[in-house]
Amino acid sequence: MKIVIINYGAGNIQSIKFAIKRLGYEAVLTDDVAEIKAADKVIFPGVGEASSAMTKLRDSGLDALVPTLKQPVLGICLGMQLMCNASEEGNTKGLGIFDVNVVKFNNEVKVPQIGWNEISNLKSALFSNIKDNAHIYLVHSFYAPICEETIATSGYGINYSAALQKDNFYGTQFHPEKSSTVGEQILRNFLGM
Repeated sequence: MKIVIINYGAGNIQSIKFAIKRLGYEAVLTDDVAEIKAADKVIFPGVGEASSAMTKLRDSGLDALVPTLKQPVLGICLGMQLMCNASEEGNTKGLGIFDVNVVKFNNEVKVPQIGWNEISNLKSALFSNIKDNAHIYLVHSFYAPICEETIATSGYGINYSAALQKDNFYGTQFHPEKSSTVGEQILRNFLGM
């Protein structure tokens, strides 16, 4: 199985590669369009700030590629947010895969939200063998509100989308690669699709 991690200069690549290696697979880090198109599974990572990450995607032409992919694609954290219509962070236009706009947590909660939280309302094969209220690891100041494409929720002052899905596109606001055995199972489920 060919697993590709899209390389556009947006952080946390090594922890994803190690998590996939623990599952018995190798992942290739690349920005090569042909290689990404030929992959069986594509991981779209992201740590950082939305507008600068989107600029890097546009500069490499990957902004046009990602929405056209036909194989299973998993956006992680900022990767998921960039797959939405837009983000308040840097007033950024997204890839428009998920029909929702990313917004900032209000001032009633401390941002960023860092640490372990529960996910519930699990609605996808991505969460096979995961129990409701399982714990996952998050680091974020912006979130996708609950929408038609929400397949898991979490709460921090308000309930929001912990994961999204549309067709072959999946996104997790949390970091499966840092979410212990729960995250490992989610990655295993994704790779098994």
